[in-house]
Amino acid sequence: MLLTVDIGNTNIHLGVFAGSGDHAELVRDWRIHTQQNYTADELALLLRGMLGADVEQVTSVAVLSTVPSLLREMRVMLPRYFGAGPHVLLEPGVRTGVPLLVDNPKEIGTDRVANALAAHENYPDRPCIVVACGTATVVDAVSAKGEFLGGAIAPGIDLAVQSLSEHTVTVRKVELQPPRSVVGKNTVEALQSGILYGFAGQVDGLVERIRRDIPGFGGPEVTVVATGYLAPLIFDECHSLSVHHPHLTLDGLRRVHERARRR
Repeated sequence: MLLTVDIGNTNIHLGVFAGSGDHAELVRDWRIHTQQNYTADELALLLRGMLGADVEQVTSVAVLSTVPSLLREMRVMLPRYFGAGPHVLLEPGVRTGVPLLVDNPKEIGTDRVANALAAHENYPDRPCIVVACGTATVVDAVSAKGEFLGGAIAPGIDLAVQSLSEHTVTVRKVELQPPRSVVGKNTVEALQSGILYGFAGQVDGLVERIRRDIPGFGGPEVTVVATGYLAPLIFDECHSLSVHHPHLTLDGLRRVHERARRR
């Protein structure tokens, strides 16, 4: 089995795949909170603890990390606790098959590359827009040929809520769920309306601009894929989103690993 590890600034998303290619199946997945000072040994304890008895079935690991310190620790941890592999650490220079049509390909987060690969191969021969809702809200354009064209990055929902709470004395954190009305009758509902409908409007606006301004993205065949741990909050509030793929990044990691093994 293949263990995939997507290390983000807020969460670490783990997934175990059985099989490969068209027969690959995500067997289990977990999310744990990211601590940027984890050591290699602590990471091993967390991963092996989550896997339980299944740890003996893991033959290889594929990893990406937007936290440089944890990527370094994963590089130490893998051979120590998971053997020789074959393991893949997705970082600049690793061949993914995704052309990066941007000014500086090394600046592009590896999670965005994995998402682009998975989106193109899950929804082939059509343009895709990937909306990743996490620490940041990232909206990326992927051509029908699988080319990464670039995108837009905005602060994520959690960052906005945290900032509002820290800088406004009378505002407190609230449960993020749809209010009774877009016009809140109390502070809690006003916050819920502003956060949920505001971010949904932001996503719809960015998607609409990409569809309007980027050649090839104006037609009905465009697939808009939502992913990320916060996607379920706004998916039903956005009119621009086509599908919700909660494991898109893990699927991209799996595909990168399979490409690496074929070479």
